[in-house]
Amino acid sequence: MSIKVDIVTPEKMLYSGDVEMVTLPGTNGQMGILHGHAPLLSTLDIGEIVLHSREGNEYLAVSGGVVEVRPDKVTILADTAEAGAEIDEQRASAALERAERLLAENPPPHRVPEIMASLRRSSLRLKVARRHQGRRSAEGLHFEGGSNT
Repeated sequence: MSIKVDIVTPEKMLYSGDVEMVTLPGTNGQMGILHGHAPLLSTLDIGEIVLHSREGNEYLAVSGGVVEVRPDKVTILADTAEAGAEIDEQRASAALERAERLLAENPPPHRVPEIMASLRRSSLRLKVARRHQGRRSAEGLHFEGGSNT
């Protein structure tokens, strides 16, 4: 049985559709949600959202937010989120190199958490972009404002 998933950012509705399962990066760990899941409200961490469908998996990078789970619907209100198709791999790679360089320069202690968060976000974006390129099939998944190629 499928479950309805809506993913919304402050800028747009990123995704709305039915999937077999959704995997989320909760602040207390990874969560897998299937149809009939108990109601839940949780915060999201920086991580990967995976939309599992019969046509294949779609990967999204998310950098926090909240998720509301009901037995028949998952609503994700993301601080920022990007589908793999939207991520520029070269920009993500350059951001990762910048963050690594800043960290290697022995920054003041008050800057370390900010640099580490940047490192996590850019590493995640690069991972999701590469997964998208390796994905075999995404027919049936439609992203608002993105492409399925």
